Amino acid sequence: NGMPSAMQTPWTTPTRDHTTGLVLAGGQGSRMGGRDKGLQLFAGQPLAYHALQRLQPQVSRCLVSANRHLDHYTGWGVPVLPDQLPDHLPPYPGPLAGFLTGLTHCSTPWLLTVPCDSPFFPLDLAQRLAACAHTHHARLVLAAAPDATGQLRPQPTFALLHRSLAPSLADFLQQGGHKIGQWAQEQGRILCPFDQATDHPLRSFVNINTLAELQTLE
Repeated sequence: NGMPSAMQTPWTTPTRDHTTGLVLAGGQGSRMGGRDKGLQLFAGQPLAYHALQRLQPQVSRCLVSANRHLDHYTGWGVPVLPDQLPDHLPPYPGPLAGFLTGLTHCSTPWLLTVPCDSPFFPLDLAQRLAACAHTHHARLVLAAAPDATGQLRPQPTFALLHRSLAPSLADFLQQGGHKIGQWAQEQGRILCPFDQATDHPLRSFVNINTLAELQTLE
């Protein structure tokens, strides 16, 4: 069809217009008793809806990765994408499956992923990850934030990915890989620190895994 293959996609600076946002809501919610985590209410709205509203101003368009309750997510007016994976992979193979689905359906050179369970992620997330990508001419940038001890730790589901990474990610999943950190390191990932005096890393990147944590945060 005359389209360049993904491997030939030229590197472009990740501006807002060149970036699609993806809310990762496709997990099985095992630590929430199998509940659909993205639909658990926080401050009166589903968790994934908070993430979507926070992401939308930062990117040109948004997608949601979900594997259940698709009609509910579709009601938010954005495309909803279930994982499409080879049959031999287990159900819910984790966030990388959502990454691949997003990269496959992404009409822009860049994809920015956020998890559905972090309602306070930075409003300048896209801008800062893009600046890191530009500085290092990188195709994959992960947010990193200090933990309670001050140690800088990757936040692997907060990722800015160039769509030319899709073939390598498909191969990694095909071979049974599932850890974001492992695949990202193989791709030469860059870490973007969120450790400025004005950052609130423990709050910004807090993720809610259980109903008790949800109640505590509320």
